[in-house]
Amino acid sequence: MLLKYFYDEKLAQASYLVGCAATGEALVIDPARHVAPYLRAAEKAGLRITHVTETHIHADFVSGSRELASATGASIYLSDMGDADWKYGYADDPNVLLVRDGDSWQVGNIKVDVLHTPGHTPEHIAFQITDTAGADRPIGIFTGDFLFVGDVGRPDLLEEAAGLVGTKEVGARQQFATVQRFKNLPDYLQIWPGHGAGSACGKALGAIPSTTLGYEKLFNPAFQFEAEENFVAWLLADQPEAPTYFAQMKRVNKVGPALLRSLPLPVNYDRATLDAVIADGGQVFDLRNRGQFASTHAPGTVNVPADNSGYVTWLGWLVDYERPVYVLLPSVDSEREILTDLHSIGIDAVPGYFSPEVLTHRTQALAVITARQLAERLPQNGMIVLDVRGKGEYAQKHISSARNIPLGYLARHLASLPTDRTIVTQCATGYRSQIAASLLQAAGFDKAISLNEGEECWTRFLPTEGS
Repeated sequence: MLLKYFYDEKLAQASYLVGCAATGEALVIDPARHVAPYLRAAEKAGLRITHVTETHIHADFVSGSRELASATGASIYLSDMGDADWKYGYADDPNVLLVRDGDSWQVGNIKVDVLHTPGHTPEHIAFQITDTAGADRPIGIFTGDFLFVGDVGRPDLLEEAAGLVGTKEVGARQQFATVQRFKNLPDYLQIWPGHGAGSACGKALGAIPSTTLGYEKLFNPAFQFEAEENFVAWLLADQPEAPTYFAQMKRVNKVGPALLRSLPLPVNYDRATLDAVIADGGQVFDLRNRGQFASTHAPGTVNVPADNSGYVTWLGWLVDYERPVYVLLPSVDSEREILTDLHSIGIDAVPGYFSPEVLTHRTQALAVITARQLAERLPQNGMIVLDVRGKGEYAQKHISSARNIPLGYLARHLASLPTDRTIVTQCATGYRSQIAASLLQAAGFDKAISLNEGEECWTRFLPTEGS
C-alpha cells in the first residue's frame, strides 16, 4: 500500500492518494479541482488512478472528483446517505457509483469500507482502509470533515452558510452519535483528516497532518463528553463566522462542478478596459501587496493581497458570484497561479485580468496609520475605530470604544457607517484592516484609514478591554 498526502495551505485542505503497488491501481480521496498534482504523483509511483471519492458535499472548495475522473477515466464513488436535500445532482452519470454505510470496494489489494459519519453534514461518510495483502484488520480511516486533529467538524454550516434553518442542533446530535461510534473502534487506527489548522470547518483544528484514534480519545475535547446535551452545547458554542461563499460551494458541488476545459480563457486587458469596468460598477480585486496598494492603486478597486495564504478565503467572503470578477495581478507572471486559486472556490466568471503596468496614471493612495499615531489622534479627532476581526477575537480583547464588524460582513453594513468621519480599520495583523479600508474607500468613504500594525502594537499604545 502506498499513501501520498496533498495539502493546499490556502484552503487548509487535505487530500490523499492511496495506491496498490501490486496491481498499480490508485484511489484519490477528496481531490481538489486542480488535478495535476495527483496525475504527477501517480505517474511517478507507476500507478493509474482508477477510483475517485469524496467524504461529503464540500462547502469550502470546489471538488475535483469530476475533473479527475474526466482526466483518468476513473469511477467516482459518492455518498447516498443524505436526505433528499443532500443528494448529488450528477449521481446518474455513467461513471458514478453510490455507496452507503457498510458498503465496500477494492482498489487492488486495498479494501475500502464505508462508514456513515453524519454530523458535519447529513451525507458525510468516512473510509476505513485495510491492506489485505498483509493484514486482516484496518490500518486507518480517512475521516474527511468529521474528525480532525483535536477537533470535530462543525454542524452549523448548513444553517449559517446555506440557510437551512433548524439543522445545526440536529447535526450536533448526529455528531455526538458518530463520536460515540468511534469510541468503540480500536485505538491503533490512524486518522487522516480532511483539513488542518486555519480551516473554517471547525473551531480548533490542530496543525499536524494526522493522528491516531487513541490519541484523539485521550485529548480531543469531543471525546470527553458522556452527556449528549453537554456535547451539543460545547460544539455549537464559539464557532467562527461561516464564510459566505460556503453556500455557493455547496450548490456547485451538489450539482457537479463544470470541467475546467469548458471555461473560457481570460483576456489580458488594458487600462481603458479597467476604467470602463470600474465605471460600470464592476468588481475588481487588486491582489498586490499592502504597501504597493497603499502607495498607488486604481480608484474603485479592493485590495486582497495574494501574499497571504488566506487570501482565497477572503476573496470568497467578498466576491459576488452573480457578477464577473476581474483581478489586478500581483506580478506579470502570476496569471496561472491566480486563476488556479480563483477556480478552487468556483470563481469561474473571470473575463480578464490586468497587469500592474496599467497603474501609470489616474491612481490614488490609501491612508495608513501606526498605533502610536492613532493613540495621539484618537482623543481629539472624533475618529471611529472599526475592528474587523471575528466576534470571538473582539470579545477576547479589543481597543476601548472600537466598533466590531467582522470583515466578511462589512459590505452589508456600509449604510450604518458615517461617510463624513474618519474611520480607522483595525485587526490582528494589519492584513484584514487593509482589505476593509480599501473596501470602504472603493465605496466612497474618502476618510478611511488602515491601522497597518498588529495586536502587539495597538495593545501597547491604546487602552483595551475584553475577557
